[in-house]
Amino acid sequence: MDFRIFTEPQQGASYTDLLRVAQTTEAAGYDAFFRSDHFLKMGDVSGLPGPTDAWVTLAALGRETEHIRLGTLVTSATFRLPGPLAVAVAQADEMSGGRIDFGLGSGWFEPEYTAYGIPFPSLAERFERYTEQLEIITGLWATPVGETFCYDGKHYTLTDCPALPHPVQQPGPPVIVGGKGKRKTPQLAARFAAEFNVPFSPVEEVADRFERVAGACRDAGRDPGELTYSVAQTLVLGRDDAEVARRAAAIGRSVEEVRADCLAGTPAQVVDQLGTWAERTGTTRVYLQVLDLADLDHIEEFAAQVVPQLG
Repeated sequence: MDFRIFTEPQQGASYTDLLRVAQTTEAAGYDAFFRSDHFLKMGDVSGLPGPTDAWVTLAALGRETEHIRLGTLVTSATFRLPGPLAVAVAQADEMSGGRIDFGLGSGWFEPEYTAYGIPFPSLAERFERYTEQLEIITGLWATPVGETFCYDGKHYTLTDCPALPHPVQQPGPPVIVGGKGKRKTPQLAARFAAEFNVPFSPVEEVADRFERVAGACRDAGRDPGELTYSVAQTLVLGRDDAEVARRAAAIGRSVEEVRADCLAGTPAQVVDQLGTWAERTGTTRVYLQVLDLADLDHIEEFAAQVVPQLG
């Protein structure tokens, strides 16, 4: 099981804050640093100093880190046009020396669309655009140099695109598909994904979604074992109950809430929880959502006190 740090900068973080977290993540030995792709805060927080753009951030971090992977959980397909997005991700991949993972989703948080003047179509249309973007972006990256890419879809049309630049990774950065959908999402994962992620869900639901993806892979003639199966969970770790309570309060949660819904408790308790995830779902990767980005000790303590116990 490998571990990745996952941040929510729209809740209040500058690029400098994220750089500090990413460098701590790298020094502590984690596999990757990830961030959300949102433009508006959620809940009762200030959100100051304001949002940072996901791909501007990751491109810059690619120059200021050395070996951790970098990515989004997940980029919204309805924020950007697919051609320019393919260019931005390919450039970030080059700037990082081939360390980008590309998470893509349909988008869901309507207030940020309204606030920043982004069209917010129906769920059905958002999913259509999401599907077309996966087809276009992976198609662009796979087009040989010297050839062109054409696409005639319901929402996007590309004519004689040179499909440049190419990412360092070929045929492109690993694609992460995630979500809780029961039919279409597993089908997209089977077609496009190197990794399938289920965010913030109970064990039973995760096990069901993983099995649906495996079934979709078998239906498509693909080996389900080719995919990495991952979860995202909020981390609230403490050396004792008092520290768990302090860290819960720092993110506006009660101890009861975090123990019910998060990866929470003392190191021994968190080790037991992770064992349950691995045994009952087959999870092999965990995204640790850290919400208090000033608490760098939190990141270091998980690496020092939990990871060694997992063998």
